Amino acid sequence: MTGQNISISSGFDSGNITVLGRNGSSFDLAIVKDHQSDFYQWFHFRLTGAKGVPVTLRLTNAGGAAYPDGWRDYRACASADRQDWRRVPTRYGDGVVTISITPEADSVWLAYFAPYSMERHHDLIARIGKCPGVVHDRLGATLDGQDLDLLTIGDGPKRVWLYARQHPGESMAEWWMEGALDMLTDGHDPVARSLRQRATFHIVANMNPDGSRRGHLRTNAAGVNLNREWHGPTLERSPEVFHVLNRMDATGIDFAMDVHGDEAIPQAFIAGFEGIPNWTEEQGRLYHLFRDTLARRTPDFQTKHGYPVAGKGKANLSMSTNQLANRFGCVAMTLEMPFKDNADLPDEAHGWSPERSMRLGAECLGALHEILDQLPAKA
Repeated sequence: MTGQNISISSGFDSGNITVLGRNGSSFDLAIVKDHQSDFYQWFHFRLTGAKGVPVTLRLTNAGGAAYPDGWRDYRACASADRQDWRRVPTRYGDGVVTISITPEADSVWLAYFAPYSMERHHDLIARIGKCPGVVHDRLGATLDGQDLDLLTIGDGPKRVWLYARQHPGESMAEWWMEGALDMLTDGHDPVARSLRQRATFHIVANMNPDGSRRGHLRTNAAGVNLNREWHGPTLERSPEVFHVLNRMDATGIDFAMDVHGDEAIPQAFIAGFEGIPNWTEEQGRLYHLFRDTLARRTPDFQTKHGYPVAGKGKANLSMSTNQLANRFGCVAMTLEMPFKDNADLPDEAHGWSPERSMRLGAECLGALHEILDQLPAKA
């Protein structure tokens, strides 16, 4: 084959790339910025007509991306069937990410991480929503007119909120949600049954449908970073946070987890709420108890690597974890999973993957099961 009919396209759900030029089977590409924002790093495109042809793909504007450190030791994800996503040779230098691939099929998809499409999201909501004891609510509409879905599971007194994908390019967060939801609705799982009896779960599997569909890294349809809106969301800028926070105010919260992905750190970890004005030692004790319990349960989570801790009174209350811990006196945290791999337990073929994200979702619920009775339920 000569590869004369090779083409690259991104006109689909969460697609993102621009073709700048071509020299044989080598392409110069650029990642498109989030709408009305300077954030960019997520890419997702289809390569066709290159079966058996060595192809070089150069992301020429990688050096100006939101998190350039994320490119170091990173390998792109590729799939011919959009089910099995494997890592392919990738290098970073002089501000350019270079991906090398010789496709074994006529079409192959490449992405920053395995995508979680809005169609799969709707399938997830439909599948979980019809499980016994599950209630589905539409909290409201996004700026693009998409539905903001809430699933409520269980009838116990402890109030648990799980929400993911404030940053839409962090697709591992919704894979985590799928794993957590499958576990929580498993009629044969005794831990799930116990959790449903002891707690009521309020779950938003995708906080940012607009950014997800548009192929954004970090923002919604207005170019707004939702995780900087929790101090005062509005329907004009951040209806997603506005609607979720209103429901949280109505239910109250004892435990909250905000699920994300981190570009640079090659481990899974959590960040807490140190530095909030209303900090209590009991909140801190329970946060660390959950963290240490999860680390004991799975080698795909650790406590050595993570973000710097905010000083006393220095917490950013526009971020959800800080706002919720301060507002409700609850135990709150931000879970981060890697775009790269767990460097402590690497997988050469897949790196960090949808499957590992899903398993970590189930493990997080297992850790919560162990500590749930220590959470003080509030009136």
